[in-house]
Amino acid sequence: MRRLFPVTDQTAAPRGLEETDREWSLAELAAAYAYPDGLGGAGGPDVWLRANMVSSLDGAAQHDGRSQPISSAADMRIFGTLRALADVVVVGAETVRQEGYRPARARAGLEEARRAAGQGPVPAVAVVSAALALDFSLPLFTSPLVPTLILTGAGAPADRVAAAERAGARVVVAGDGPGVDPVRAVAALTALGHRRLLTEGGPRLLGQFVAAGVLDELCLTVSPTLTAGGAQRIATGPSLAVPHRFELASLLEQEGFLFSSYRRV
Repeated sequence: MRRLFPVTDQTAAPRGLEETDREWSLAELAAAYAYPDGLGGAGGPDVWLRANMVSSLDGAAQHDGRSQPISSAADMRIFGTLRALADVVVVGAETVRQEGYRPARARAGLEEARRAAGQGPVPAVAVVSAALALDFSLPLFTSPLVPTLILTGAGAPADRVAAAERAGARVVVAGDGPGVDPVRAVAALTALGHRRLLTEGGPRLLGQFVAAGVLDELCLTVSPTLTAGGAQRIATGPSLAVPHRFELASLLEQEGFLFSSYRRV
């Protein structure tokens, strides 16, 4: 059974996902996960940062270091849809290494929607890295449809910055020291014209965005799996003095997987 559990009038039928046994179309998923209206205009938020993560029932964000074992085909469809809606995908260097990141691909069926929104054919990928210990011979850097961005600090190793630029990446300084300031990272991406931001983690990067108070929305897949072990949660780092409160915006279900969207109160 596939369904939308409406939480408010805004998340009911107008989003186009009535209870159904058929597979949702990409257009229906795009409508369900649309960014807020008026983004970047009068009366709307200037920028919107959403995260997309998956967690097992016992809180694991990974199994054997990767998220794929706790994912599903429907989860990957939503993963692709969220990417297709974004201007830029922000990801930590360790996640790039662990998950074998490749350049974003054009999503068939959503090209016109991207053109209508003034977006390019695919989102850029922005890698957050202090040391730039990355393999710049990989396709993520040598053959993306749009240049890959690297967010780093002013103290990043000069030789690694040069290597990144030789590979075709665009290096963006978003911190005074070796690392990245999350608030400055969001501001830097906005200055480049990216207002629809999506982060796919990993847990340490998401924890930094949470701690800085810049996360607007969490799209969380709850996988009907148990892993035990010592896997990371979806966000790691120092505890917040006061927990940030989010409200449920929508909830989808397929084959026991729950696909939720929470927005900051």
